[in-house]
Amino acid sequence: MQKLLISSCLMGKPVRYNATSVSFDLSKLKSHFTLVPFCPEVSAGLPTPRPPAEITHSNITHAIIVKQNDGLDVTNAFEQGAKLALAHCQTHHIKFALLTEFSPSCGSTQIYDGTFKGIKQRGQGITAKLLSKHGVKVFNQFQVNDLIELAKKDKDHFSAHY
Repeated sequence: MQKLLISSCLMGKPVRYNATSVSFDLSKLKSHFTLVPFCPEVSAGLPTPRPPAEITHSNITHAIIVKQNDGLDVTNAFEQGAKLALAHCQTHHIKFALLTEFSPSCGSTQIYDGTFKGIKQRGQGITAKLLSKHGVKVFNQFQVNDLIELAKKDKDHFSAHY
C-alpha cells in the first residue's frame, strides 16, 4: 500500500496553533494508503498552543516571511519544518501528501493573506510549496477524491511498467 504524508491535525492530533485538530473522516484514505502523520510546525519545535501565524511578504525583497499575530517572525521554524517534511517523504519514499488547507505551512491552493483578518488568497504554504517543488503531489482535505484517483492511476502505471 502506498504511503501518504498527512497533516497530524487531520488525524485528530491537537497540534494546530490553538491546540485543536481538524475534524476529518479518514475512512476513505485508510483503504488506499498507509497514513503517515506529520506536523511541520511541531517537528520544528514550535509549541502547542502558539499564536496564529500567517505568511506576509517583505516590501523590499518580496521574500516570504511568516509572522505570528504578536509580530514575532517565525519564518525559520516554518522553513525548518518544511525541510523536515521533505526529508521524511524522501526517507520513506512518499509521493503523496494530504495537508491542511489555509495553513502557512500546509495550504496547497489557498492561505491567509497576512492581515490576521480571516481573508484567504491564492497561494501555497511553505511546506506544500517545498514538497511540490520536489515532486511530492500535494492535496488538501477538500481534494480527497482527486488524491485517491491519482494514486490509483499511479499504482496502475507502476504495475504496468514493472
